[in-house]
Amino acid sequence: MKKMIIALALFVAGLSAEAQLKTPQSSPKSTITQAVGLTDVEVVYSRPSAKGRVVFGNLIPFGKVWRTGANENTIVSFSDDVIIDGKTLKKGKYSLFTIPKIESWDVIFYKTTDNWGNPEEWKEENIALKTTVSPEVLNKKVETFTIGLSALDNNFAFLEMYWENSYAAVKFEVPTQQKTTANIDKVLAGPSAGDYFSAAQFLFQSNGDNAKGLEYVNKALDLTKEKPFWYNRLKSLIQAKLGDKKGAVETAKASLAAAEIAKNQDYVKMNKDSIAEWSKS
Repeated sequence: MKKMIIALALFVAGLSAEAQLKTPQSSPKSTITQAVGLTDVEVVYSRPSAKGRVVFGNLIPFGKVWRTGANENTIVSFSDDVIIDGKTLKKGKYSLFTIPKIESWDVIFYKTTDNWGNPEEWKEENIALKTTVSPEVLNKKVETFTIGLSALDNNFAFLEMYWENSYAAVKFEVPTQQKTTANIDKVLAGPSAGDYFSAAQFLFQSNGDNAKGLEYVNKALDLTKEKPFWYNRLKSLIQAKLGDKKGAVETAKASLAAAEIAKNQDYVKMNKDSIAEWSKS
């Protein structure tokens, strides 16, 4: 009899588990991951919809702290320290709160992240960083609250918020130049020709120290017997940027000759075009 009761209990429990109903969330959860330069950024938030309601000034009162989403805290994570409005926000996870107003939004990065909605007790000492931005009026209504990471650059991006007819964005700067330079210095303690070339290429493309870039590409060339045409191509571009057009022409000719041997028509054309341009200067 006892065995029958246990078996019946297990059978009923199984039916109960199978009978659990799974329904869609009214404010679905969303996760955004984005690399900005060498910094990883993540946003996890829930997305409420207007559903015919007036949002700002009604559903979201002006001048009041808003959870900036729905349900659990909206969490923003940075893998490096970032700069916002001239202030440093240390790497880590923060809950995102805003205080929407007609003329401005206060955007707050808050240290505790385990709240459901707003903290039971708001503590000023938990504000890691607070900044104020000017909202913009959209010409098209956004039904569902949306957070995005946009206007991506190696050195900065914008954390954007859209809902109803309102748009607000916070610019944050990331330490790409410092991290890359540190990586360059570390690698160049015992670098290969490829390391020197990559370092020179980064400095050239990021408008960094081109004098140092020229030093690096010369070291890359010194370490190779073949003198690759793409190495000399980069050297010529750096020389031209530094104002040495005569030297740039001579280096471009070396790159052209090697490119012709390699039958790389793209580099042949680029070098010929540059030689023609720089010869006029």
